Amino acid sequence: MLQIEHLTKRYGEKKAVEDLSLHVRPGEIYGFIGHNGAGKTTTLKSAAGILQFDGGEIFVNGVSVRKSPLACKKQIAYLPDNPDLYDFMTGMRFLQFIADVFEVSSKDRKERISSLAEEFALTQDLGAQISSYSHGMKQKLAIISALLHEPKLLIMDEPFVGLDPKAAHLLKVRMRVLCDRGGAIFFSTHVLEVAEKLCDKIAIIKDGRLVLSGTTDEVRGNSSLEEVFLQSEGEV
Repeated sequence: MLQIEHLTKRYGEKKAVEDLSLHVRPGEIYGFIGHNGAGKTTTLKSAAGILQFDGGEIFVNGVSVRKSPLACKKQIAYLPDNPDLYDFMTGMRFLQFIADVFEVSSKDRKERISSLAEEFALTQDLGAQISSYSHGMKQKLAIISALLHEPKLLIMDEPFVGLDPKAAHLLKVRMRVLCDRGGAIFFSTHVLEVAEKLCDKIAIIKDGRLVLSGTTDEVRGNSSLEEVFLQSEGEV
């Protein structure tokens, strides 16, 4: 579903990501772990077609992000760590806007908005302006908007930040449902306990380079994921 081949991205003289390769296959929840500044967000934005990159290639469902960015974006939903929503819109207008962008039919958008808003307890707030929303409500709205067109690949940057326990649980359930339907998920997180329980595969990045990847069992071995991560950082 997602193939990252020898990705390199520079900011001036600094290499934010260097020669990074990994594959996320259909049905997989793939966790991406690293310290702040390790290159996680750069990798995610490159995969989502938001950042141009200096070397390597990225494919979404066999389509090149570099050569056919629009075709790739139609299959992707990207959820940043701090979603920048249109505060002047109501929640419903924003979701209708997203549905328009992804050409979701009137019938499908009505059913999906109703179902997702009820699931994430946001139905009563969709008529209010987004500027009145709390951080957690904005996060829920962003999640609903990401799921609205039923993407084949869901890319998320720290998606659990700001969510209450119930919403976090619902997101985990939705992530598994998406993958069970043949989709795939690539997300970063600092919550190692979540990654250890939820992910099929995990990759650890340090200073722009991939240092460890594989199934969750392969990566953690006989230790916990926290211990393995701290070892990779040279902290234990």
